[in-house]
Amino acid sequence: MSFENLLKVTVDFDTSHIIFPTIIAVILGILFLAILVTRGRTIFASIGSGPWWPVGIDHLRFFGTIAGTVLYFLAMPAVGDIYPNTGLGFYLCSIPYLFAMSVLYLHERGRKQLIIAGLNAVIAPSLVWYILSELFNISLP
Repeated sequence: MSFENLLKVTVDFDTSHIIFPTIIAVILGILFLAILVTRGRTIFASIGSGPWWPVGIDHLRFFGTIAGTVLYFLAMPAVGDIYPNTGLGFYLCSIPYLFAMSVLYLHERGRKQLIIAGLNAVIAPSLVWYILSELFNISLP
């Protein structure tokens, strides 16, 4: 092995898109283990002694968040396949997802709150999409 090879960078574009999800999955796994190590006894004690399901949980928000997030991640590659290599799968799926999550967690759904949620749902993904795909040239799904 020579020192010339240390400065060479090759990118396999067929698998380069899975680098960041892999990093995030590893970080989340480490954080999960840290929670289990530091709070595991409390968690397992509460599961064993109390009711299996948390009392007073907001079922609509809990299951709505899970269903919306699963739908978001399933839709993103499908929409991205329609517009390949543009990041529009992320962009076009993030706007309705962010709006739906915002409306789901609103306590009052008046006109003003819905307008703010709508503006947030359009502006935030637009900025993220522009910064990542245009300025940093990072490919999005």
